[in-house]
Amino acid sequence: MYFLDDDDKPRDECGVFGVFGHPYAAELTYLGLYALQHRGQESAGIVVSDGREILSQHGMGLVVNVFENGDIENLKGHIAIGHNRYSTAGSSSLENAQPIVRWHKSEPIALAHNGNLVNAPRIRNDLETQGSIFTCSSDTEVIVHLIAHSPQPTIEEKVIDALSEVRGAYSLLVMNKDTLIAVRDAHGIRPLWLGILDDAYVLASETCAFDVIDAKYIREVEPGEMVIITPKGLHSVRLTSIFHPKAFCIFEFIYLARADSMVFGELVNRPRREFGRQLAREHPADVDIVISVPDSANIAAKGYSEESGISFDFGLNRNQYVGRTFICPSQRMRERMAKVKLNPIRDVLEGKRVVIVDDSIMRGTNCRRLVKMLKAGGAQEVHFRVSSPPNKFPCFYGIDTPTRQELIASTHAIEEIRKHIRADSLGYLSIEGMLSCVKNPQNFCTACFDGEYPVEFSGQSSQQQLSIEFTRGRNRG
Repeated sequence: MYFLDDDDKPRDECGVFGVFGHPYAAELTYLGLYALQHRGQESAGIVVSDGREILSQHGMGLVVNVFENGDIENLKGHIAIGHNRYSTAGSSSLENAQPIVRWHKSEPIALAHNGNLVNAPRIRNDLETQGSIFTCSSDTEVIVHLIAHSPQPTIEEKVIDALSEVRGAYSLLVMNKDTLIAVRDAHGIRPLWLGILDDAYVLASETCAFDVIDAKYIREVEPGEMVIITPKGLHSVRLTSIFHPKAFCIFEFIYLARADSMVFGELVNRPRREFGRQLAREHPADVDIVISVPDSANIAAKGYSEESGISFDFGLNRNQYVGRTFICPSQRMRERMAKVKLNPIRDVLEGKRVVIVDDSIMRGTNCRRLVKMLKAGGAQEVHFRVSSPPNKFPCFYGIDTPTRQELIASTHAIEEIRKHIRADSLGYLSIEGMLSCVKNPQNFCTACFDGEYPVEFSGQSSQQQLSIEFTRGRNRG
């Protein structure tokens, strides 16, 4: 089975949304998930509570396909959490759709997770040895089992107890019949926002989900903070008194988050545009037009155009009706569907020297197809520019990047990559240039570019460290 996807993109992670205290909680969650669809297109789910019982619905595919024909009206309750999934841990199957709902001593627990736990395999093995039975392959179920195993008396204390054992990235929503909990890992790797709508509290991975329901932003859930909402109101606690340096995922700005969202304290549009401006300073080109790989690179391309003074135009048309989870039966069909998704606009390209801006290169296969497509569409020259540094290392914190062996920049110099994709020139944004475009650059994780992982993970062996050092030395040389 093959998926039509952007081979040169990190696959999206997940989106979470929650409501407490609104009579139309499921409807608001549906709209919030719709706004967060870019964060996960594999499966979707909503869990609601009216204070007495929990109802849930899950399905594979887009939000609009999962909830049809009055499904939302049947999910009655004033508390709800929802989830869009793109698998970063665990297989693509309905069993792994979230929010996960489990019963412990006749009491339901529901959990929606954005991120990835780096020590989940070890914990899962320990729990299975103790007799726990897992029903899915997602690392999120590990947290549910830890909550159920905790001897603490309240749901709040059980969650704190469970999270003391896990390592990695998590922005979580947890609910039972009368409580909604939001919690973010101590490094703040993944975003999570708190808002208000009338007298109801809302939570979301990105603020674009608040805009669609006219909710007001309150603030981001702080790294290492747990927000607890009950009928008595809202209060928060710290998970630990130990200091952990912030490690916000820089790829939220590069690619993952919507440009109209606030994450990590600022609107995504600004740093994304600055990446393009800085890229133009570092890698100018003598060309006629600037184009983008739609849609995620549009804003960086606009920044490149503004800084260089070269006009921006749309040189590729994107078919909006081809989703990222379209399943193709064969490799031949996959290649043909790639042409359905993007097609050159010939009167824009004909006889032109072109700079095409993309946000990242992973394997290089899609970039090679793009260069070929642009030249077949009439471009005289194609100069490739990337608004992020070379991706040399995989992400272990919730983005499904290829393995290090599959990442072309981990084994090839830039000139070798240029030859592989058959571009006339190739330029990447530098790490220093990238960090100069964001506020408080010391707060960002750049492990996918430099191998400096903020959270130690299982398998980070001496052999891997030697491999990292080899890659660094090779690229310095």
